[in-house]
Amino acid sequence: MAPLVIVVNYQNLKVSDADNFRRALREHGAALRAGKNTLFAIAARGTPSEVLARHFVGQKALVFGQGDPVAISKVVVNFAKERAEFLKIHGAVLNGSLVDAEGVTALSQLPSRDVLLAKLLSVLVATPRNLVGVLSGIPRSFLYALKSLEQQKSL
Repeated sequence: MAPLVIVVNYQNLKVSDADNFRRALREHGAALRAGKNTLFAIAARGTPSEVLARHFVGQKALVFGQGDPVAISKVVVNFAKERAEFLKIHGAVLNGSLVDAEGVTALSQLPSRDVLLAKLLSVLVATPRNLVGVLSGIPRSFLYALKSLEQQKSL
């Protein structure tokens, strides 16, 4: 099962728009699957996605994501904003937890995985660098004091 499954309503979505949406999802390791709601419900039985069964009413499609959930949710939310009359987010399951439509929107507003890793790396690098700066300050201050004493004795 995919770590991220998003239920969307795609009623009256043009084929060209659906193809663009699929292409954008594919770039981030996700896929859009349209099908019969009864088949979605049968496939979801016994999986963490079973909690989405109540959303399988009407013309629904599922976005299955194996990639970065933040990037995938950004694609879905941006597409839903651009075509609000055709695509609506109903809910999602993220790593086995139910997420409502607002949760998917909140997930899309998080920084990407790469940005978070860069921030973590900068914190990890800054700590030893600051420690080296503090530790090198003690001998430096001692040398400045010796230099000052030397200048005073030479006068």
